[in-house]
Amino acid sequence: MAPVPSLASTVQQRLADALSAALPEAGSADPLLRRSDRADFQANGILALAKRLKGNPRELAAQVAASVPADDVLREIEVSGPGFLNITVSDRAITETLSARAADDRLGVPLADGSGTTVIDYAQPNVAKEMHVGHLRSAVIGDAMVRILEFTGEKVVRRHHIGDWGTQFGMLIQFLVEHPHELDHEDEDTVSGEEAMSNLGRLYKASRALFDSDPEFKERARRRVVDLQSGDQQTLAYWQRFVDESKIYFYSVFDKLGMEIHDPDVVGESGYNHMLDETCRILEESGVAVRSEGALCVFFDDVKGPDGKPVPLIVRKSNGGYGYAATDLSAIRDRVQNLGADSLIYVVDARQSLHFKMVFETARRAGWLNDRVKAVQLAFGTVLGKDGKPFKTREGETVRLVDLLDEAIERASAVVREKAQDLSEEEIAERGTQVGIGAVKYADLSTSAARDYKFDLDQMVSLNGDTSVYLQYAYARIQSILRKAGDAKPRAHAEVGLAPSERALGLHIDRFGEAVDEAASGYEPHKLAAYLYQLASLYTTFYSECPVLKADTPARVENRLFLCDLTARTLQQGMALLGIRTPARL
Repeated sequence: MAPVPSLASTVQQRLADALSAALPEAGSADPLLRRSDRADFQANGILALAKRLKGNPRELAAQVAASVPADDVLREIEVSGPGFLNITVSDRAITETLSARAADDRLGVPLADGSGTTVIDYAQPNVAKEMHVGHLRSAVIGDAMVRILEFTGEKVVRRHHIGDWGTQFGMLIQFLVEHPHELDHEDEDTVSGEEAMSNLGRLYKASRALFDSDPEFKERARRRVVDLQSGDQQTLAYWQRFVDESKIYFYSVFDKLGMEIHDPDVVGESGYNHMLDETCRILEESGVAVRSEGALCVFFDDVKGPDGKPVPLIVRKSNGGYGYAATDLSAIRDRVQNLGADSLIYVVDARQSLHFKMVFETARRAGWLNDRVKAVQLAFGTVLGKDGKPFKTREGETVRLVDLLDEAIERASAVVREKAQDLSEEEIAERGTQVGIGAVKYADLSTSAARDYKFDLDQMVSLNGDTSVYLQYAYARIQSILRKAGDAKPRAHAEVGLAPSERALGLHIDRFGEAVDEAASGYEPHKLAAYLYQLASLYTTFYSECPVLKADTPARVENRLFLCDLTARTLQQGMALLGIRTPARL
């Protein structure tokens, strides 16, 4: 089905045509339409136009208003103030536009013009290490952006750049060589994420203790690093066991978060090892990188240390080893040249901004990024505790991500149990998971990514305020009404007049496509979250002011059921784009 133009775009076009007809000398002027609390829309572009044409803005506004043809869309145009136009659309136009949206699986939301291929780098845990609260935002924000961009028609390639390489593996592999049963499982067919992480944690602690206390083991571990980096097959096989064990654990955490992760999407640091030499050679031969004190470096005019001396991006160390820069630059080459990316998005902690600024600029100088191919760091802030400091346990330790998610589910289950009237214990547990995980995700996604936010579970699972639970309950309430409707069916009746809260709700539903577009084009999922919260709030006002099943005529009952149903579908689709479930009963 063809996309449905929003009322805002229809009104914009009518006014632009009227401007051209009334003032041909104005050319194709923009009426500058916006939402208004005085009417449905306000156009204030005539003020700037009058200044340019040296005319009286009120008179010009009156000319434009008189040039708008009478039709079913515009109910009233009034000149206001120094030359604004206040525009009210007809009830019929609202209902007919919503009816067209309801007839489409995509709610009339168009696919974006000129969509291409975007590679999103997100959710980057480290092999053999526990995921903690610091891993939450990259996973949640990245997953939402994947969903939003795919909905707009973009081809999205997921990349999980896991930390799976480095000198620490010498210690781990050597310990496993000498204690070969440390990663064995009780039952190979049913290995839980908790068991896998427990194995890895135990092995890591034991190998670290031995490394620190036994000089001979330390020497054997260092030799093992050389074997790993030179591609020794036995050493690589042991290394692969750590990667596989870690994936069991990672996937269990991502599954709890309701995120799909597929093996081909996981391309860790090791995935670019074969490219590092060539990346360095290209950078050096093109003059982008130069030798400095034995290291291969890229210098920048605007990056200096506290002593005023330039701080370079070190691509290859003086000892011949490669740092993160060589890997990240090789990843850019791969993503642009082999995956055909037009856009690269890195969902990475804001504290790494300088590193990525230098990496992107280096890639531009090398020609891998240009006017056609862009790279963006979707930088995110820190998760804070209630005290406003970085979130830690009472003992000052980093908070395990699994513990945090389990506690959210526990709190949410208590809220669901308190409100549940006809749910079994199994259903309460299922809803508790959906509400708890949704609460954690929404708290993150409703905050601008660049800002820090406080992790407050009491607030997150509250039924009041800007929380996912508030939105989920609005959806469940609508489903309850639809179940009780009996023979009355949701049906649009364009001839039925709308109450003020129905109009406000209808106009907001019509804005869904704009909200999706804003979230996609600016990589700002919080704008979609804000839209959905306002949708639930407007629905709550409508519900309190407009009887649905007891409306005064059958046509009005059906029309209000239609508004309920379309609100629910919009909530469900919007929440799904944020990666949040909407249970039909709560």
